[in-house]
Amino acid sequence: MNYEEFYGMMQPQEKLVKDQLASLQKLFKAMLRETENGDIKSLIRDVNAMRETCKALKTALEGVKDTMDGFDTKSYFAEGDFAEQMLSICEEKGVDVRGEFPVYEMFPYKVKLDAENQDVYLDRKKVPCMRPLSLVETVKAGQEKLNRVSFNAQAFVNELADAYDLAVLKLGKQEEADIYLTNLYKFLAPMSRFRKDYDQQSFAFDLARLYASDIEETKNGRRFQFGPSRKPNKAIRILDRDGQEQFLATIRFFK
Repeated sequence: MNYEEFYGMMQPQEKLVKDQLASLQKLFKAMLRETENGDIKSLIRDVNAMRETCKALKTALEGVKDTMDGFDTKSYFAEGDFAEQMLSICEEKGVDVRGEFPVYEMFPYKVKLDAENQDVYLDRKKVPCMRPLSLVETVKAGQEKLNRVSFNAQAFVNELADAYDLAVLKLGKQEEADIYLTNLYKFLAPMSRFRKDYDQQSFAFDLARLYASDIEETKNGRRFQFGPSRKPNKAIRILDRDGQEQFLATIRFFK
């Protein structure tokens, strides 16, 4: 089952509906004018034409409904057709995607497919979309928009260093110790309402831009170093400036 085939079947049927609606609108305007001018003969003619157009519109809508009923949305999700087409379009559009059904990452976004309810979630937000092409284009447009936003890598690394210093104190770590970035994020956005505006995916995107920048130290001259981890759930996946994936788990600041 392919959505683009369904879309292709719907287009001529939608045009029939559009044409009938346009005819109805034209006849309705004529009816108003004829009533105002007292042109009863023309009014009778056009009202009868409207009735015939309504019958044609009903037939066109029944055709649309039959085509819709033939598209089994549950099977479309459950049998993996949506996911397969989504991955194919990602490759075609040059959108990096990782993961497996039902959760995928299109950095910095996460996509979750709910086959049971035939729903799609983009970063935990349900989006009314069953067309893979539309979903991928939405993600690509979002990525391009994020990349256009100005980013001050120096300011970000300074804020990161401040959060790091606070984490060292709160967690009882030694100076220049490795701190998990996932823990550091909680110090950057300590309250849940802050995390709604600055979620962990946004944090990952900023880390990626810092990673790709030429910044090597904070304003007070401390250098920093990212590190890996043996715990997969602690690593944050980013894309570097060449579009290659990197996994950052820890960071440390040192003199």
